[in-house]
Amino acid sequence: MSKERGPRVNYQIKIASVRVIDDEGAQLGIMEVHEARRIAEERGLDLVEVAPNARPPVCKIMDYGRYKYEQAKKEKEARKKQHHITVKEMKFRPKIDDHDYDFKVAHVREFLEKGDKVKLTIMFRGREMMHQEFGRAILDRVKEDIADLAIVEQEPKSEGRNMTMVVAPSKSAPTGAKKQESTEEADEE
Repeated sequence: MSKERGPRVNYQIKIASVRVIDDEGAQLGIMEVHEARRIAEERGLDLVEVAPNARPPVCKIMDYGRYKYEQAKKEKEARKKQHHITVKEMKFRPKIDDHDYDFKVAHVREFLEKGDKVKLTIMFRGREMMHQEFGRAILDRVKEDIADLAIVEQEPKSEGRNMTMVVAPSKSAPTGAKKQESTEEADEE
């Protein structure tokens, strides 16, 4: 049987005396727990332990169901405002053609504008490992092409047959929602 997390309510409060605050926020003083429960029941409310570590513990008279509902609503609103950063990956080869390079860099720019981090990977095969400077040159070229949107979070480093670099959107670059707002403002003017 798992115990529910959260404050103790009504008959879960086992201590003899508690400091009581009523539903308007006024202090009723220190009283025995059964007396505080009786006052809460007369008002049609619950006795909720809000500060269990205080001596004596502090209890408040409130509508516990409504309190839990409002807390859940606040948490849901906070989660809605969070932005989850994802790491996208773009893979290149040392002998990439200009058109393919431009196409992939366009996608990298798109990811950065949406606010995502991008991991750039150069994959080496066979004898290409002997000339890793070609891979580094490509990463340097990408870094220059996206300098207006991104900052380098992790410099290029070799891991086995791959060379990787991580870039993140810079603070000054407009990201997804900000960019839409700025274009909407320009349209209104």
